[in-house]
Formats: sequence, structure tokens, C-alpha cells
Amino acid sequence: MTESPATKPVDGEACERVKNGLKPERNGLVRSLHRCHERQYKRHCLADEEEVHTASHYGSLYTQPFIESFEETPMLVAVLTYMGYGILTIFGYLRDFLRHWKIERCYIAREKEEQRDFVPLYQDFENFYTRNLYMRIRDNWNRPICSVPGAKMDLMERMSNDYNWTFEYTGRVVQEVINMGSYNYLGFAENTGPCADSVAQVTAEYGVGVASTRQETGNLDKHEEMEKLVAQFLGMESAMAFGMGFATNSMNIPALVGKGCLILSDELNHASLVLGARLSGSTIRVFKHNNMQSLEKLLREAIVHGQPRTHRPWKKILIVVEGIYSMEGSIVRLPEVIALKKRYRAYLYLDEAHSIGALGPRGRGVVDYFGLDPCDVDVLMGTFTKSFGAAGGYIAGKRELIEFLRSHSHSAVYATSMSPPVVEQIITSMKCIMGEDGTTIGRERVTQLAENTVYFRRRLRELGFIIYGNNDSPVVPLMLYMPAKIGAFGREMLKRNIGVVVVGFPATPIIESRARFCISAAHTTDMLDRALSVISEVGDLLQLKYSRHRKRPLAARPLAARPLAARPLAARPFHDSVYEDIDD
Repeated sequence: MTESPATKPVDGEACERVKNGLKPERNGLVRSLHRCHERQYKRHCLADEEEVHTASHYGSLYTQPFIESFEETPMLVAVLTYMGYGILTIFGYLRDFLRHWKIERCYIAREKEEQRDFVPLYQDFENFYTRNLYMRIRDNWNRPICSVPGAKMDLMERMSNDYNWTFEYTGRVVQEVINMGSYNYLGFAENTGPCADSVAQVTAEYGVGVASTRQETGNLDKHEEMEKLVAQFLGMESAMAFGMGFATNSMNIPALVGKGCLILSDELNHASLVLGARLSGSTIRVFKHNNMQSLEKLLREAIVHGQPRTHRPWKKILIVVEGIYSMEGSIVRLPEVIALKKRYRAYLYLDEAHSIGALGPRGRGVVDYFGLDPCDVDVLMGTFTKSFGAAGGYIAGKRELIEFLRSHSHSAVYATSMSPPVVEQIITSMKCIMGEDGTTIGRERVTQLAENTVYFRRRLRELGFIIYGNNDSPVVPLMLYMPAKIGAFGREMLKRNIGVVVVGFPATPIIESRARFCISAAHTTDMLDRALSVISEVGDLLQLKYSRHRKRPLAARPLAARPLAARPLAARPFHDSVYEDIDD
């Protein structure tokens, strides 16, 4: 666990010690702190508890603790995980041998006889992984839901008679499953209430489809209203909406940068950002996750050396980061990124897919969370698929930027307009968050989400699990590590009526499999306590409590506690001078 400068001790005070588990390569401050500031601050290490305390001088950028936890994988667990994958690989090759000689039946799709000499469509390892590892636990994914994916949901039961190659429905419905996997952060994925009523009315008036692009006959008054509201909500000059969140990144980045431009991308950026960067034709350089020293080193090299071979200055330098990283649960160190961006005169592309609505005292995302000026972000991207319970994405920025994208973005020129009911869902839910509906429901949901997040994370840590990410992030990864425990955890949780998402390779590093919980404002105290009780029970059954932290009995939730994320934050000033003497 690491601390920001806001938590550093003053002279004469004892340091608050942070438990074992620092993972330096995942942290933006640790690697060069000792080298840069050993004369100013002391590192306190207790050999018996293996605790580490770190602090830095970035106090001017943060006014509250910025604490993220990436506890180190226990050595025995890492060894057993590698052994597990090794055993599965050996048996995989054995089964492939049996399939080749038709001793074991092969269910996989094969090329036709006349295509035997063609180049394979899939890479050999990916095909091998799908056949022999993924198929063993395939039943944990693509489960059909037959209700609203709210705080609780209904699932259609299915079974397989051929080891997960095919499934058959039993006709039974598993009811009242607590939903811990959907991105329903503010609880707007619902079929009752003001949003559902407004959507029904607009559907009756406008219909469902538009059957045209925005540039032709698909530009409705509802689209104009939504984009003005989004710009107002974000505090930006203008905004533009798109029908698909993934395409918002992958189709718009190529419109902004191209050959002769440089993209500096976080190593854990979403696939849509990676695809957009590749499609742009720009040079891509990757910096370590949330590591500001790594980012600044790349910026310096880009300024000093310029383009390869010619050494001409780069046409543009674009820094691409996310607000909340959906697999790590970490929050971008936005104040430091903006300070670097200003100093080196680069552009900043911020993806707020998971953070918009889920962070900040007003639900305005990571910019609101840190109390920053939205205008310091050049390209502000987000999606409507999570906190707003709708579909699509948006890009906000200066008016000139949006007008440029309207005529140059493939997603704007060629894609069909957003469906009117989806647009109305966005408008109604956003007005609710802003309080323009005359109620405080939106603000209460934002506060409730922050409280639920802090409570759920604290209880998991006290139970002895290793969890990743920031204390205020509603994305909560719980580490499973071993391949056999991926499927076992998902199945055992569902047996106890808890629906969870388990994640493995290639979405994560091959030995860092995990379960990912998404907290919602719709979760009640009883739901969270029930989920925690079941998680603890399954954790004991599968021996998942790897953390060395002290465990406490599962206690009732305190009602009076409110996290710092739910309180108004003071503005954080920028001081570029703090970077002047940092070593590379």
C-alpha cells in the first residue's frame, strides 16, 4: 500500500505504518522516491512485520490521502500458480495428442481439408489456451440473465454434457441472485422510476430506431439536448455523443493523431484505447502503470530526441490514461499527469468510462474527485454504459475540437445515430445526478456509492483477502491467482446466490487471475453483508485469504461513517516546479 504526500508525517509525529505488500512496478511514486528524497524523508522498515512507509513532496497537488494497495503475491502462491499452469499445459498437450490420433473426440472447429495448408487463423498459443484451459471454466461466462441487471437479478440455469463445449438450458431460473458484477454504479439500470417512465414516453413518440447517420437525417432534437447537457455536466465548452463506447476510443483517436505523432499510453489502458492508438499510425510508447517517473522520462526523451532517424520534433504528443482502470481498481494520478502535461506542452486524452458518475462529490468523475479544472484535460472521453445505465460514449472538449470530430471522425460520419430511448435514459439520469429533476436522489446515490465502496473494500481487507486498487474505487479486484480457483470461485458463489465476475488471461497477466466486484449504490447494507459473509465462507473453502494483514471478526456496518470521497474537496493548485530536480 502506498501513501500520497497528503499523508506524510510532520516533524515530531510518528509515521503511520503501511502494511506489507508494496508492489513498486505498479506505483507511480515508489521507484525513484528513495533516490530523489532520501535526504528529506526516512524510510521506516520493520523486519518482523515487513512494513514499508513511503512519502513524497507532491503535497501541493493532493489535499487528501491518495492510498492504493497492490499487495505482493506470496512466494508459495506464485510457485503453486506456475505449477498449476504447467500441469494444465502438460495435460493439454497430452489431450491434443489423443485428439490428433482420434482417441479423444475433438469438438473444436477445424479448417476444411482443402485449407489444411493455409496459415492458421489463430495464433498457436491462443488456440491451445482456448481448447485446454479456457474450456474447463467456460461455464463462468456468458451466463444468460432474464431480468433487469440491478442489485439483484435472475439467471437461466444451464448445464453441459460435453465439458463446456455446448450448453443446454434446464428450464429452471435462479432467482434473487445478488449482482456483484454489473457496472451499475449508480443503480440506474432499472425498469421502474423516472428514467423508465421517460424512456417509455419517448419510445412511443420517436420510436426505437433512427435509420440514418447524424450528418444525414438522423440528427434529432434529443441528440442536441443530450450533448448540451453533457457539456454542462462536465464543465466543458462542447460535447459529442457516439453510439458505442468502444468505438468512441477506437474511431476517434485516429482522427486526432497520425503519422509523425507520439502517443504515450499507460501499460494497462483498455483495449479500445490500444486499438485506436494502433489504427492511428502514430508511434506508441508505453509507460509503467500510474508511474509518473516513467511518463516523465518518455516525455523528456521525446522532446530531446524527436522522431526516430530524422530527429524532427513530434507533430503532437498525446498522453492517454484512464480515470479508473477496470482490472486494477486504481485511479489515475491526474494532478501529476496534468502537471507533466503542462510542463512539456503535451496533450491529454482522459478515458472516464468507469469514473464518470462513480467518483467525485458531485459524480463528475476523476476530475471532480481531485477538484481540478476540466479545461486542463484536452480530450475528455467517457461512456454512458455504466453509471447512466444506457449505451454509447461521448467526447468533450473545446468547441473547435468537437467541430473537427464531427466532420473527421469515422464514428460520427458513418455510424447510425443513437436510439431515442437510449438518449432519453442518458438525459433523465444525468439530470437526476445534477439535481435538475428537483430531487436529491442523484446526490444521495453518489454518496451511497462512495460509502458502499469504502465499507466493502475495508471488510474484504479485514477478512484477509488480497485486493487491488484505490480505497475509493468501486471496482474491487480480489486476487485468486491459481487457474483452478477461477472456475471454483465463480461456481461456489453462484451456488450461494451471489453473481460475480471472474477474470483470467488474456484480460489479466496469466498468473494474476482475479474476481472483480463492482459496487453499486443500489446495494443495501444487508446485501453487502450477505455477500461478504459468502465471500468469506468461499474464501475459507478455497483458501483464498492470502493477505498477511491482521484479520478481524466480520462486524456490522457503521452507519455514521462517510468516506472522504463523499465530501467536497478543495481545489488543488499545480506547481510544475516540483518536477525540476527529479532523477530519471
